[in-house]
Amino acid sequence: MNERIKAIEPYGVTFYENRERPLNVRMAMASREAAKHCSVWIDEKNYIGYTASGCATSGMTYNFGSGVAVNEGKFYENAEKFPEFAAELDEIREYVKDFNTGSLIGAHQDRYQKELASTAACWGGGWAGHSNPDYDRLLHLGTRGIRELIAKYRALNAGKDDFYDGCDIFMDALDILGGRLRKCALDLSEKTDDPIAKAEFLKMAEVYSVIPANPAYNMQSAVLMFWLVFTFDGIDSPGRLDQFFLDFWRMDDPDEAFLQMERLWQVFHDTRTWNLCICGSDENWVDMTNEVSYAVLDLAEKYRYQTPNITLRVHRNTPEKIWQRIAEVLATGIGMPALYNDEVMCPALEKMGIPPVHSHLYCMNGCNQVDIMGKSHMGLEDGEVNFGKCLEFALYDGFDVKSGRQVSVHTGEADKFTTFDELMEALLWQVDHVTDVSVSLSNSSQMTYARYSPSPLRSCLLEGCLEKGRDYKNGGPLYGDGQILSEGMPDCVDSLAAVKKFIFEEKRWTMAELIDALKKNFEGYEEMRAVLMTAPKFGNDDPYVDSIMKELSDHWFAYLKTKRTFRGGKFAGGCSTFSRAANNGRACGALPNGHLSGDPMFADCIGAVPGQDVCGPTAAVKSALVYDQTEVTSGFVFQLRFDKKLFATEKGMESFINLAKAYFAGGGQQMSINVLSAEDLAEAQKHPEQYGDLIVRVGGYSDYFVRLSKDLQDNIIARTNY
Repeated sequence: MNERIKAIEPYGVTFYENRERPLNVRMAMASREAAKHCSVWIDEKNYIGYTASGCATSGMTYNFGSGVAVNEGKFYENAEKFPEFAAELDEIREYVKDFNTGSLIGAHQDRYQKELASTAACWGGGWAGHSNPDYDRLLHLGTRGIRELIAKYRALNAGKDDFYDGCDIFMDALDILGGRLRKCALDLSEKTDDPIAKAEFLKMAEVYSVIPANPAYNMQSAVLMFWLVFTFDGIDSPGRLDQFFLDFWRMDDPDEAFLQMERLWQVFHDTRTWNLCICGSDENWVDMTNEVSYAVLDLAEKYRYQTPNITLRVHRNTPEKIWQRIAEVLATGIGMPALYNDEVMCPALEKMGIPPVHSHLYCMNGCNQVDIMGKSHMGLEDGEVNFGKCLEFALYDGFDVKSGRQVSVHTGEADKFTTFDELMEALLWQVDHVTDVSVSLSNSSQMTYARYSPSPLRSCLLEGCLEKGRDYKNGGPLYGDGQILSEGMPDCVDSLAAVKKFIFEEKRWTMAELIDALKKNFEGYEEMRAVLMTAPKFGNDDPYVDSIMKELSDHWFAYLKTKRTFRGGKFAGGCSTFSRAANNGRACGALPNGHLSGDPMFADCIGAVPGQDVCGPTAAVKSALVYDQTEVTSGFVFQLRFDKKLFATEKGMESFINLAKAYFAGGGQQMSINVLSAEDLAEAQKHPEQYGDLIVRVGGYSDYFVRLSKDLQDNIIARTNY
């Protein structure tokens, strides 16, 4: 087909023309063609070159997270707009529509899996997830060095030429983009009359004459090479940016290095870049904080953006200076940095078989998912289990009260239970079953991505793939563990405490009466609901309810580890609600903690149900420590909210630092902090036009309060303010 139609539909035409070639080769060739036609431009304010991950005119595209996407409407639109190519475009559309990854994932799910997931009891898979490529490899080798690695491992892995061909072809795409950006910079230098801008564009053109084929050689070249690949890949999470930029920072004058980092900070914000991780320790507990780490905190404090999502790793040797900067940046109210504890996270990863030399390379992506930088494909949300819904199933023998269908397994008629242990046994059975479905959905999705949506670029940038000759999505990286998240565990535990106390111990009502009250959403049972709501609540350092949480969480963490991922690892647990807490609460019927059917108020982290932690932050911390957090390998989000008046004083900041250190010393993995005024939140909900810059921490990320749904706003307002 001629070049004009390729300019319109570069990915689809190339994919179709080479349909006799292996899939990964076709995809690499399509990406190379897309690199010739996708938009490239230079941010003329920040002097950074962008590449688009796809073409605006194209009906077939590829993205790291969603795989191949086929927009049939775009094909029809192009056929109408370019009638001379209508027949060819119709032929291509008819062929490529069967490669749409999302449709293939749905086709591989069975009816029962879909039915259970439709109740919001769980979900699994659905997208390929985040990961943290080895940008250090890219910046230090360039595409020429990576081609040398491809040749080296091709010689060692006979019979895998197709895999290596795809990787090599993708390096062509990056080189093409570098050439196009160089031309763009030269064109702009000729058009401008501003001598400062002209010098900047010429300097960029000089950089692009070197990269990406060759290694970066200073901070500007490192930033431009990183951004070229990062944007063409689809914009994900930078990971341990302060480590892979450090060599290049030190090659420059400090002011020049900071300028380049400041420019990058602007485009991070403009593109809603995900998780950026700083600080941490090596396997010998040597602190890895450096100049770039401090620059990130300085920029976060200066600009007070809600993105990128900054996480900071702490440990036994974290400098006091960094602790002070943490408090100062949190005092701005941006909800960042989120803190992670190497003393818990590294042992948790080591329990999964990851040695210390690699466990200490962990970083976060997306909201809170954990990856081994440049060595794993496990930092994605593989699935989620709604514990409130599992309890509902236990109370109704697997019946879903919202849909009116029998959707889960039979575990006994709860109105005939005579002991609390019977209810607990039924709940654990339901939890196991729902977890099984979440895992099966995840593995089905993983298999689909591995078979139909290979990633030659990420295969070049994750250790293990080139070495084995296996794709990034098909067990290539060194580590392929999975992460299933919990939702509503505190709501479930508060409900269990209410049943234990008032039904089985004090015998105020029978189980039959409780079930009837729940079915009627407490209508006519208002007094019962009022009494049930006085039961002990998780988050207040009360052993009565905390012991129930320990039994439930210990069981679930252990059960998950019996499950294998398609990627070649094991599953483990986490809790990162993102913005899903309200929807999961809404999906539940009435619960014994007083939750009314359809109420969106639901736990937004591993801590208390919003507003139920009434005994102070120390009690909240002690309750959160009943979880064995060395069994958790995904982000285990623990959110606290403090009044901004506290952070306005040195004593207040010192108190926070001591509390955080105590939580981490006791076995806590993660802490997210909101520093807000309760009055500001209430006013912002009433007068959003006056509070456009108010930032809050949601369920693992920060966002502008006025952009959130009312359900999420209510959740944040309801959180206890310390």
